[in-house]
Amino acid sequence: MKFSVIIRFVIIGMLWLMVSVWYVMRQHAAGVDVTLMTLFPVIASGIIVFVPLYKKYVKNGGNGKTVK
Repeated sequence: MKFSVIIRFVIIGMLWLMVSVWYVMRQHAAGVDVTLMTLFPVIASGIIVFVPLYKKYVKNGGNGKTVK
């Protein structure tokens, strides 16, 4: 993988992690119990963000081209 792709993964991962932690902290501060239903948006957003990146850059050998 190219260095730019690794940096892209790191930046997107850090942004996603910050937003996820903020969401969980806000839920906890509001007095909502942490359950699977409250964590579902975090899990779903992780899948939505990282699966397309994985398919594009890791599964295809890092060339960034989609396979049809």
